[in-house]
Amino acid sequence: MVLFDAPPDSVIQRLDPRVRVATAFAFAVVVCFSRSPDALGFALVLGFLAVVLGRPSLRQLLRALLTLNVFLGLLAATLIVSVPGRDLFRLGPLAGSRAGFAQGMTILCRANAIVPAVASLLGTMEPAYLGWALAGLGVPTRLAQILAFMVRYVEVIHVEYHRLRDAMALRCFQARCDCHTLRTFGHLVGLLLVRSLERAQRIVDAMRCRGFTGHFHVLRVFRCGVPDAIFAALTTAALALLIFLEVQ
Repeated sequence: MVLFDAPPDSVIQRLDPRVRVATAFAFAVVVCFSRSPDALGFALVLGFLAVVLGRPSLRQLLRALLTLNVFLGLLAATLIVSVPGRDLFRLGPLAGSRAGFAQGMTILCRANAIVPAVASLLGTMEPAYLGWALAGLGVPTRLAQILAFMVRYVEVIHVEYHRLRDAMALRCFQARCDCHTLRTFGHLVGLLLVRSLERAQRIVDAMRCRGFTGHFHVLRVFRCGVPDAIFAALTTAALALLIFLEVQ
């Protein structure tokens, strides 16, 4: 199960998973420290280029970006009216600052550059390949397993949550601002936790029955070749240019 559907013949899908993980991590770190408009603009271009190369499902990606930007838009609006600085606008007692606007736009640009790139590089990867790549890059095996299983089963828990909400709706539950609603949602969270623990135990038993010994086994044999070296070199050059645009 992958988070974003993608054709198997895309450029990114043919790369070694270790190269994809290292690229996504390096890009996210560099963009998180970028502030200048030139660097952020170039980061947005790189994020769009990653989408072209990875070809994730545009419908799924746009839905994720819409949800993200609604939240970040509210955050940016809060920063505009809460960060002190020169006035950008004034509506009676409410004033917006240029510094707050700059901070809000910086956060928006960073997120809209990182999310498409990470979705193309990692969101189209099978969880088993992700765990294998993390272990191959030196991440402790237990941590790599936790991250891989989290990616694999977060959607399963999400489906279980909606199943419980549907059961509550069939029993005519309506959320209100009262103790009964709080108690009901507490029971919902507790039941979801209990069912998640039960499912985790069943998964562990099933894996042991299939001979799982704590190591990831993938069906494809990955070796870094010429395409991976070319992609890594181009990525390094793009990140170097991004850093240059930031520090100049």
